[in-house]
Amino acid sequence: MPVEGARPFALREHYADGSPASAIARELIEEAPVAIEINGVGYAVMMATPIDLEDYALGFCLSEQLIASPDEFVSAHAAPVEAGGWMLRIQLAASGAGPLLERARLRLSEGSCGLCGIESLEQVMRPLVPVAARLEVEPAAMFCAAEALGDRQALGKVTRAAHAAALCAADGTILLVREDVGRHNALDKLLGAAARAGVSVSGHFILLTARCSFELVQKAVIAQVPLLVTISAASTLAVDQARAHGLRLVSLARRDSLLEA
Repeated sequence: MPVEGARPFALREHYADGSPASAIARELIEEAPVAIEINGVGYAVMMATPIDLEDYALGFCLSEQLIASPDEFVSAHAAPVEAGGWMLRIQLAASGAGPLLERARLRLSEGSCGLCGIESLEQVMRPLVPVAARLEVEPAAMFCAAEALGDRQALGKVTRAAHAAALCAADGTILLVREDVGRHNALDKLLGAAARAGVSVSGHFILLTARCSFELVQKAVIAQVPLLVTISAASTLAVDQARAHGLRLVSLARRDSLLEA
């Protein structure tokens, strides 16, 4: 069965033991430029996997703090363009026009980062509203979610190249999963999917397959996520920002251990 977000390629496999190379068909993850246009203004060009783009549109606008709530999000329409890539046209309510016009610029963010429209160190390190929500989650629930996530990664299973973001209940049950070639995009897609479904992230925790960077912590704090769990390690700035803003941060969540900041 074809998996959305992947395409088959004919490749040649070489072997370390010197055996003759063989031709194989392999599913590769799609990566494409996605031009984001908001209220008719070019805002950013992101490298992303062009699936769940309506979820991505809402999550991106929330993470960028262009809107304060999903009620200010009007619509999103995604379509491929002839030159290659995708155009994602977003319409926000008039209340979102102020932040948009102040920060809008067309730029290519090759790392799909969470810092679009930022032009100074002061803006990057701006104080955020501390996380108010608290959620009691035992390590056993985190291990449970981490163990179950692999079976929920349709794109990751066939390509071995997709990041995943999962919304989890306090007992470790996975409720929603979104995937993308970029870890920031996967998180934005998840936040948008939760908002579209009317599920409050403040009553759940988020599990990511990625290393934990500053931008992911920033997005989690803005969304008021009480607990962020990552499969890989955290950076120094990620830990500093999580502690400064009341976000419970767990990294290197493996089968037998995890690290809590």
